Amino acid sequence: MERSEKILQGLGNQYYRATLKSMGFTTEDLKRPVIGIANAWSECVPGHYNLRQVAQRVKDGIYRAGGTPIEFGVIGGCDGMGQGHDGMHYILPSRELIANSIESMAQINLFDGLVLLGSCDKIVPGMLMAAARLDIPCIFLPGGPMEGGVEFDGRQADQTSSTEAYGMLSAGKITEAEYVALEDTACPGCGSCSYLGTANTMCALAEALGMTLPDGGLAPATSAVRMMMAEETGVKIMELVEKQITARKIITNGSIRNAIKACLAMSGSTNAVMHLTAIAHEAGLDIRVLDEFDTLSRTTPQIAKMNPACKYNVIDFYYDGGVPRLMENLQTMLETDAMTVTAHTLAENIASHKYRYPATGLVNHTMDDPFGYTGGVAVLRGNLAPDTGITKPGAFDKSLHHFEGEAICFDSEEAAEEAILAGKVRDGHVVVIRYEGPKGGPGMREMYKAMKYLYGRGLSKTTALITDGRFSGTNNGCFVGHISPRRRRAAPSPSSMMATGSSSILKAGPDGAPGGDRRPPEGLEAAGAQVQEGLAGPLLQDRRLRLRGRRPQIRQPVRPLLPPPESLSFGEAEAFCLRYR
Repeated sequence: MERSEKILQGLGNQYYRATLKSMGFTTEDLKRPVIGIANAWSECVPGHYNLRQVAQRVKDGIYRAGGTPIEFGVIGGCDGMGQGHDGMHYILPSRELIANSIESMAQINLFDGLVLLGSCDKIVPGMLMAAARLDIPCIFLPGGPMEGGVEFDGRQADQTSSTEAYGMLSAGKITEAEYVALEDTACPGCGSCSYLGTANTMCALAEALGMTLPDGGLAPATSAVRMMMAEETGVKIMELVEKQITARKIITNGSIRNAIKACLAMSGSTNAVMHLTAIAHEAGLDIRVLDEFDTLSRTTPQIAKMNPACKYNVIDFYYDGGVPRLMENLQTMLETDAMTVTAHTLAENIASHKYRYPATGLVNHTMDDPFGYTGGVAVLRGNLAPDTGITKPGAFDKSLHHFEGEAICFDSEEAAEEAILAGKVRDGHVVVIRYEGPKGGPGMREMYKAMKYLYGRGLSKTTALITDGRFSGTNNGCFVGHISPRRRRAAPSPSSMMATGSSSILKAGPDGAPGGDRRPPEGLEAAGAQVQEGLAGPLLQDRRLRLRGRRPQIRQPVRPLLPPPESLSFGEAEAFCLRYR
């Protein structure tokens, strides 16, 4: 028995049918399976601007396959619009609001299945979390990535180029006229941000997870393929309802591991760690996502590379085979018996996929010719981050494999940005931004502008940044975020005890070798000094050093200045995401 039949069939359910008929639904409409379309369309988010058209084609597919679509709205905030002000306090908590609202609407209306339409940073994981909670047939479909803009600074521009350009302007590297001209040419049309930020990372991972049709994650927003994928999605959701292939038959420990490997293989956004943790939690899985990232990063090569790690955009990745080619190249490492929304396994999808465009080899490489021999995201631990930190070595310049510097500490994102633009941050500084975690922020804001200003002022290869907050997927350079424990000002954490003037060392690669060496790296190590003189020790030490039998050299013993404070663990902070008061 279909869910909707409980309220739409039988003589005693006239009340519900009459309610729906007031909006023009017919008797025949209400005899069919009812599919909810959760649409995050708005004029607030470029990645969602085309979702009205996408939704219509989804409806066409549902009607064609014998179902009745019912569309409802979902909120969705653009991370870009929330950057650098109080709005960013609300961005990450909105993920839970999205999941809650979709769950509520699906249960109120007893939809037989759902098509989830959204493209951007917190909307994608929020929708997948709702699907995992509900465990009904669901397909996620994004609106597709944006085209790149005018050529600027050696690559196609995007909206983040404007922030970098402001840093350049403050350093006298460009004129005001050059800066102003970028405003009208950076973003040529709608779509999720053209680079591999959190939005496109999560759209790609939804496809790798099996919750999006092949090529559905990254076909361009303005392409005909995007509309074709929409109608095909409408048809396919009806097949899933008929076969009762529900979300939890697709979101499994194996498919989560596949998504993790895909993220590592393309050096996706560090935010994927907490989003996949939350999705797995909602699906009731016992997989420890953080530990899986840590373990798998040592054996999963980076075989795809996009902006911010290089000049190529996500659309270039799509034309080079996109996620299907990435998964084909990775298949010997994947759990290919995982079910997907095609109603076929990943292995069957790989075997039957037909590529629309010939391979370019610019973005997708093979396992025999990787960009790096370990994953593009790494989990770190140390005396300032006993409960872990997250970094993105896939977007590091090789010159940063060995970095020594002096800490300069700030108690908020705004204070750091002001100092960077004023020229107070110089070559050799390690910028420490604290009290920006889930409690301290609150809301775990992204240190997006700080990193972009460093880049614009020519400091991206001569400075580093660490924080208990997050980073945008577009950030590159030497950074470590998600540092745990994270505390409010009233309760100190190890990072809160750092002082300006402390020395710090970052070291990565074989024997710290700079540049060019493509051998498997021996590890990623970061070291720093505590507040008190003479208490030097590791700041953030990659666990793979210990597992490979190597121990970091520490000249003096390390002891904490204070007992470790009671804190949110990483899993609590990420899986339950900011349920603070």
